[in-house]
Amino acid sequence: MGMFLDSRVPYEFYKTVASGRYFIDKSKLIEEILPALGTEELFYCITRPRRFGKTVMANMVGTFFGRAVDSDGIFKNLEISSCERYQSYLNQYHVIYIDFSEVPRGCSAYLPYINRFQDGINQDLAAAYPDLEIEISAATWDILTAVFQKTGDKFIFVIDEWDALFYMPFAGEEDKKAYLLFLKSLLKGKVYAEFVYMTGILPIAKHTSGSELNMFLEYDMATKIRFSEFFGFDDREVDILYQTYVENTENPEIERNDLSLWYDGYYTAGGRKLYNPRSVVCALTNNQISNYWASSGPYDEIFYYIQNNVNDLKDDVALMTAGEAVEIKLEGYGAATA
Repeated sequence: MGMFLDSRVPYEFYKTVASGRYFIDKSKLIEEILPALGTEELFYCITRPRRFGKTVMANMVGTFFGRAVDSDGIFKNLEISSCERYQSYLNQYHVIYIDFSEVPRGCSAYLPYINRFQDGINQDLAAAYPDLEIEISAATWDILTAVFQKTGDKFIFVIDEWDALFYMPFAGEEDKKAYLLFLKSLLKGKVYAEFVYMTGILPIAKHTSGSELNMFLEYDMATKIRFSEFFGFDDREVDILYQTYVENTENPEIERNDLSLWYDGYYTAGGRKLYNPRSVVCALTNNQISNYWASSGPYDEIFYYIQNNVNDLKDDVALMTAGEAVEIKLEGYGAATA
């Protein structure tokens, strides 16, 4: 087991979540992606706003397919266990799990950032295949190709926060181009890739202008119906969680309608109402309604747009504060005045 290859980290993370009091079973997502394994359409990128369960689901995927730890103890009690192919896929694959939001200590440049992932994966491969005399300084895709040529082994890639680099203070335009080339070189057209599951905040098209990552099928919350039921909580699921809260809280302070008023401000492309899962769980855990989502990301961009009245945003905020409605049109996760 290594840091990236066959890591037990996804298992430990997901086991903690699945054993929590306010856990909702979303394991049917796995059955939805099984047909893609080993086919031409093996690249999935599922994007959601912050705190909508992207990392939980990425860890679930890594835990199910990865062979680092026997995870039947988790999944045998979840919906995916009813799938007839359950045992055929459970813990049967080498998984390379990458969280691109992680950076080396004191990192202030692109090369140390990207080399942490490339060298780390190479070291894991050298440890896993000691007979292949792997050179750590070689390109990761060359090593993976050599491993496949000599052993026939394929790999599932689980990539979390794929777009994290674009928010790093040290990343310039050339760094972003180099990063996209890195992902293309690692994934596109590679015979060693059995399946690639990737998540982030914004769709790939937001950050690319060419064909670097055009092999991905993209699923965002605002425009794609598929996978919408696996991220966020619907009314039925919140009802279940609320009942658990009432039964296990000595002096419940929250009314069911409070959760609707505060946390259900989202709709999928299919018209399905969604609650922000982090906010719901935090509120029930703390026995207090609060603005939990606001603590999940920086305010810098919001301040900039309001202060500079970009697209009359400052005026619109003033109108909404006064109780007036402002008509908008959605563009992905963004909004513009109509």
